[in-house]
Amino acid sequence: MKILFYDAKKYDKESFDKVAVEYKNIEIEYTDSDISEATAKYAKGFEGVCAFVNSNLSENVIKALAENGFKLILLRCAGFNNVDIKACNQVGITVFRVPGYSPEAIAEHAMALALACNRHIHKAYIKVRENNFSLVGLTGVNFHNKTAGIIGTGKIGAAMCRICKGFGMKVIAYDIYENPDLDFVEYVTLDELLERSDLISLHCPLTDDSYHMINKKTIKKMKNNVVLVNTSRGALIDTEDLIKGIREHKFHSIGLDVYEEETDNVFENREDDILESSITSRLLSFPNVIVTSHQAFLTDEALEAISYTTMENAKSFMEGNLIESNIVK
Repeated sequence: MKILFYDAKKYDKESFDKVAVEYKNIEIEYTDSDISEATAKYAKGFEGVCAFVNSNLSENVIKALAENGFKLILLRCAGFNNVDIKACNQVGITVFRVPGYSPEAIAEHAMALALACNRHIHKAYIKVRENNFSLVGLTGVNFHNKTAGIIGTGKIGAAMCRICKGFGMKVIAYDIYENPDLDFVEYVTLDELLERSDLISLHCPLTDDSYHMINKKTIKKMKNNVVLVNTSRGALIDTEDLIKGIREHKFHSIGLDVYEEETDNVFENREDDILESSITSRLLSFPNVIVTSHQAFLTDEALEAISYTTMENAKSFMEGNLIESNIVK
């Protein structure tokens, strides 16, 4: 089986090359280009394609792949809201994902963002490099004995709950399904979580119901001086409403690894470009906001797990013994 990896970065190639030697019947090649209607033709002669969370696998792209006889899409990520699953089902393309590779990697990054923006580490780093040792503007708040509100308690959210507990925080959570392993967590309604939490961290999937769940109304219900972190999906937050809340001094600080309109920026070096999105520019203009480029997953352990699971997905498809739990339906 031959698989073409779209939008492959240096770390992708290094990780998959290490693992690929164990899968003799699977041949992989890489292209720097991301998948699109125009680049779908690059995969002619391959049995499958591999894409990442920012790839645009729209209906037209799916149709372009189907015209070349493709039956397999491998997502080297957990999220799949970038894929038109209905179109895949219509043309008989099987879509695999990596449902859980390293929840701790993302949860640890969420806490890193919370700590960094709370204690103004980004500002302190720049000040000291310029020989400015003043502490003015660097005051944070203790997390110990404060309340952490975790929205979504799947594997990543559960890991974040445990981290917050380790910091001596009271942990409350909102999820449609309570996690029985989190006996130290108090489950509450979303409204109560918003009202009580000093730190709010988002760890839920993007669905029709969760789209813009953080908006003008829900922001108003939050405590003043709250710390907000999002390492899940950008569209969970209505960014226009978020910016209004920042300007009204609702937030102590905000840490974002994902945000709306990130598609053209994520994983790309655009230091010489003028950004098209006013949302991105405005978010970056606030001194109490830290934005990272969708890097929460990026650890050696996570990359290895992603590589193995992706290759196992391909192997199961090739052998006709599908790993049903990894298939997106």
